[in-house]
Amino acid sequence: MHGPKPLARTAQAVGWLMLAAGVSVFAIRLRHAGPYAFPEQGNLRAGVLALLIGIALAAPGVARAAGRAGALARRLLFAAAPIVLFFALYATLAEVEEVVVLRATDARGAPANLRLWIADHAGAAWVSMPRSKAERHSLDGAQLELLRAGRTSCVMATLSTDPADNERTFRLRDEKYAIQRLGRRIGLFGDGPSAETVTLRLDPCP
Repeated sequence: MHGPKPLARTAQAVGWLMLAAGVSVFAIRLRHAGPYAFPEQGNLRAGVLALLIGIALAAPGVARAAGRAGALARRLLFAAAPIVLFFALYATLAEVEEVVVLRATDARGAPANLRLWIADHAGAAWVSMPRSKAERHSLDGAQLELLRAGRTSCVMATLSTDPADNERTFRLRDEKYAIQRLGRRIGLFGDGPSAETVTLRLDPCP
């Protein structure tokens, strides 16, 4: 009769951890100057799932009220918690250091706010991304708005064709961003830019 209690306490503790992780996905963005950037796509899914799993695990009365099906659902959520926690933590840690917003448009002409890490070199700012993303937003040669440290400026984006720029930007980001170094050590990132990575030079508008 006393066997399930430790497991229930563990599930409840995991639930509170998931709640904290879910809240952090949204709260971490408050530390950046400028308009609040609501999480999108994978970051949003990670935050919402962490909150839902947290509520289900931290409130055992929910499972009891739902009976056997609720108990089974809690076990499945408990099993899924580590995976969701990983993505929620990444979504949070990726926002701890400097993040800029490049305001562009997508293939349909709709506004798109691209959140990116950034490096500085030779009087210009440099950002990297998959080639498909740069092409989808028609970034090469585009005049764009850059939101950095709460201030908006006009920049001209130029897609670099020099592999050395790709490599240098990766190394500069590795020196600047602890989360990239951590991701590289655990295999999330490679030891250099991938074949699909492109680098954009951002110069002030004339």
